[in-house]
Amino acid sequence: MKKLFFSSSGVVLLAMLPLTAFAYPIDVQKELNGLKIDYTTYASDYDLGSITLNNYGETAAECAVVFRNGPESPKTRRINLDAGKSADLSAKFNRKIIKLYISMTCKPK
Repeated sequence: MKKLFFSSSGVVLLAMLPLTAFAYPIDVQKELNGLKIDYTTYASDYDLGSITLNNYGETAAECAVVFRNGPESPKTRRINLDAGKSADLSAKFNRKIIKLYISMTCKPK
């Protein structure tokens, strides 16, 4: 009976492998110009990268986020981020992401 238990748990473990197979490194370069902005990155899918911006300051910010994936053209997302707010930005690419480069530039509004 114990062998059956370990065997079935092994099947469950193998079934979960494809869910984590698309993890890739994400490199972020930021220019915040004195603003209190934090970020969290996500490897959302094999061809989709995401970032969450959090404005912890008391000043609204204008941010431009550029997603780069190898030879594909960069994807730029612009957002006005009010004080105390957060926003999710993402970019979908035509190819599988090997390493995602994100450049984030924010300035006071």
